[in-house]
Amino acid sequence: MLSNFTYVKTTSLKEAKKQLSSDNARIYAGGTDLLGCLRDHVFSVDKIVSISKIKELQGIREAAEGLRIGALTTIAEVAGNPVIQKRYAVLAQAAASVASPQLRNQGTIGGNICQKPRCWYYRGEFLCLRKGGDLCYAVGGENQFHCILGGDKCYMVHPSDIASALVALQAKVSITGPMGNRTVSIENFDVPPSIDVRKETILATNEIVTEFFVPSTSAGFKSSYRKVRARQSWDFAIAGIALAVEFSDDRLRRARVVLSAAAPIPWRSIEVEEILTDKQINSKTVAKAVNVVMKNAQPLEKNGYKIPLFKGILEEELLAIV
Repeated sequence: MLSNFTYVKTTSLKEAKKQLSSDNARIYAGGTDLLGCLRDHVFSVDKIVSISKIKELQGIREAAEGLRIGALTTIAEVAGNPVIQKRYAVLAQAAASVASPQLRNQGTIGGNICQKPRCWYYRGEFLCLRKGGDLCYAVGGENQFHCILGGDKCYMVHPSDIASALVALQAKVSITGPMGNRTVSIENFDVPPSIDVRKETILATNEIVTEFFVPSTSAGFKSSYRKVRARQSWDFAIAGIALAVEFSDDRLRRARVVLSAAAPIPWRSIEVEEILTDKQINSKTVAKAVNVVMKNAQPLEKNGYKIPLFKGILEEELLAIV
């Protein structure tokens, strides 16, 4: 049963920021994660501030230097946009892999990168570290879907496919709040548990994500997103890889490799990127990349299967992107 709360529908950022200054207020955009968190008693709320009617946060706009995507743009719009499909395939593919058609039509790109962890201990009746307790129950419990990289106190995995794609594309995110506006690299948006085990993003409680900027790509640019899940539809990833590479003649001039469902944040595989840079993509180079992608993995008791899974999908995606 949901607790009582007030509901306010805003039509401007100025009004939204004013309403969010109240204690224990939460943003409502698409609502697909907010309502789940309330039902699961992840947090309580005294006021819900709807921003769904703020026009300036909606839509996809081409610019000379790249693409601007409003935070309220639906996931379905991102997946189906012809410009994104042609120039930024990794983003279109990641968006198309999210949940079900109904949820893609309701959920927003801003909400997707801000969603709370999907760990069943966090969502269940457990006072885990992330909720203010003193124990991560996944360490000695059912941990088959938890992280194998970047675990520190909390071993949840980042739930967003789109976030990994945006990191691969070197996107930036614009944020507004009572203290003003700021723009940060999407790579610095998420907070690893080693820094703060109770915080997922850099957002203050009264800040709003307003827009994403994706820079232009070169003629030799290619990208892809691969997601593996327990069920073909609806499910979150158990492993995923976002690739963004730039060819110059027959060599890779630059490469970005970002793993989904491997760590508490979208995880850049710097080791793989270094091996691929200035190399031809052939069986020898791919074998070297596969050999290092899980070099630092520290699986828990029941999720060691993720190591060969990540190696396998990396190999397939590298060979397919040539």
